[in-house]
Amino acid sequence: MLKGSKIGLRARHKEDGPILRTELYDDVVGTVRAEGRPWRPLAPDSEDPRLVGDDTRDDAVAFSMVELESGALVGTASFWGVDHHNRSAHLGLGLLPSARGKGYGTDGVATLCHYGFLVRGMRRLQIETLVDNHAMLRSAERNGFVREGVLRSSAWVMGEFLDEVLLGLLAHEWKPDGTA
Repeated sequence: MLKGSKIGLRARHKEDGPILRTELYDDVVGTVRAEGRPWRPLAPDSEDPRLVGDDTRDDAVAFSMVELESGALVGTASFWGVDHHNRSAHLGLGLLPSARGKGYGTDGVATLCHYGFLVRGMRRLQIETLVDNHAMLRSAERNGFVREGVLRSSAWVMGEFLDEVLLGLLAHEWKPDGTA
């Protein structure tokens, strides 16, 4: 398990699936906003990789995020779009509604940076998020990510196009102690 100050990132466990399905993926608006693709219902016995993970892929890693103190599942973290040639990757988080506003997002981004820069040897990490996702923007910027641009009207979300903010962090800019 990768440990931050508040959360740990571990492999997806079978018992995580029903919680993630109910608290994250059954939320139509939340899923559309987070994933950038149309929502679709998941069958109770679904082997959807968002629920169970796929440890055979080298270009993406799906983590479950747990609170260190209790071990309770608090969300998901993803390391995806890995480009081994250019040594870059993308980060993403999904917090359960009950886990929001507790600093888990900022710690999750920090822990993904540790994974990306120290474990995987990346040179650049990137986050794309909706312009009104203030929690993710704060979490990214607290970890040293720099706003590099706005992708205008790039995300179709529930009947309208929204802007996305592009943030980047280079290995030499990253501060492992989480201070930006």
